[in-house]
Amino acid sequence: MRTTLDLPEALIDEAMALMNIQTKTELIKIALTNLIQKEKIKRIKSYYGKVDLEIDLNTLRKR
Repeated sequence: MRTTLDLPEALIDEAMALMNIQTKTELIKIALTNLIQKEKIKRIKSYYGKVDLEIDLNTLRKR
């Protein structure tokens, strides 16, 4: 999909240098992938302490 974006050149240059990426397309793909992964992790963390798994560690260790 082709899209036109108005992004700050300094921001793009810094990200490309930091991640050692040669193309803007690859930079945007990786940035979006990282953003999606970060948000998924944030959602998973919101379940901390809310799910009771009723796991007996002693039983699991005896297997």
